[in-house]
Amino acid sequence: METTPEAFSIPPLSPEERRRGVVYLWVAVWAVGFAMAIQMGLNANFLQEDIGVDGFQIGLLEAVRESCGIWALLLLAVLAGMSESVVGAAMLAVFAVGIGGYAFAPDFRSVVAVSIVWSQGLHVWMPLPHSMAMALAEPGRTGHRLGQVGAAGSVGFGMGLVVSYALDASGMDMRPMFLLAFAMGIVAAMACLRIPRKISTRKPRFVFRKRYWRYYLLCFLEGWRKQIFVCFAAFLLVEKFRTEVGVMLLLRILVRAIGAVTSPRVGRLIDRIGERPVLFTYYVCLTAFFLGYAMITSRPVLYLLFVVDNAFFVLGMALNTYVNKLVPPHERTATLSMGVAMNHLAAVAMPLVGGILWVKLGYQWAFVTGAAAGMLSIVAVSFLPKLQELPQEPENMTV
Repeated sequence: METTPEAFSIPPLSPEERRRGVVYLWVAVWAVGFAMAIQMGLNANFLQEDIGVDGFQIGLLEAVRESCGIWALLLLAVLAGMSESVVGAAMLAVFAVGIGGYAFAPDFRSVVAVSIVWSQGLHVWMPLPHSMAMALAEPGRTGHRLGQVGAAGSVGFGMGLVVSYALDASGMDMRPMFLLAFAMGIVAAMACLRIPRKISTRKPRFVFRKRYWRYYLLCFLEGWRKQIFVCFAAFLLVEKFRTEVGVMLLLRILVRAIGAVTSPRVGRLIDRIGERPVLFTYYVCLTAFFLGYAMITSRPVLYLLFVVDNAFFVLGMALNTYVNKLVPPHERTATLSMGVAMNHLAAVAMPLVGGILWVKLGYQWAFVTGAAAGMLSIVAVSFLPKLQELPQEPENMTV
């Protein structure tokens, strides 16, 4: 029997439930940002100085870790009938255990193992904040709420970096800092349990529609571009330009300070001018940034490029607001999750390709592949249709 969308609609939320849900969602996103600041802020230095990895190994680690994005799709299928806040809390607990495991990892293999644990929890969590923020948003304020959630993550990330910098300056080893990341993951899980449980993904199937193919393509290219940056930009500064952990933390502090200010403004900009011009600007700039990594040899200029490149990531929220307008509420999380899967199909392959290029041809070629993804994204977004141009009753295909 065919099920109607109304059968899966979310019960209406009272103003008090919206307010409480938004506050606790902010706390959860803030705490995850704090924990991830420790992981990302220390990662390149920890892997190169403590574990001793090379370019190929860091690409291999990232490929294995990002494969968890594919498994996240299957886990969300199993957990589809549950409240998003309950699923989020459980996955954040898994995330906390894995990220805390860095404190005890003695070698590359153990780093791979604990990375799989925290990455699996994080990747199931990834589509949930966007979905919950959109469900909690008042009509006409979706971009604003998404911007606020992005700002909460940026503030948490920034505070995590500041604390990490202070601990590093005091002479603390990197490993104990990962225990602080574990504690913040538990805080996030507890906050998530306070979000109204009526926000849930009730459609028990994943939906793949031909109508959304441009969104899937852009997610694929975003995964390609993002993982080249995540794997190799910081590693370039550490391995080739011998940047110390304190400097890396300061660079990331600056990035998050910019993000905390710009995220709400970008959200309002998207509401005002639409997604296409924002995404076009985003991809043009990122293509130029990747070419800069390949060609620039001045360390101060590379530091500036690293900060600006990171700060531009906030423009990527336009993909999520486009989905919110394109997709009916009962398919929102399923579609976002499919986007995450497409993102990770590229994210699994490209770090390996980039690592091989780094070792065989030189680090420049790893960044050239990121520039290629940016150029393809420019072409794809140029053909992104306006929402009113799309058919109202698209053909369905479910998986």
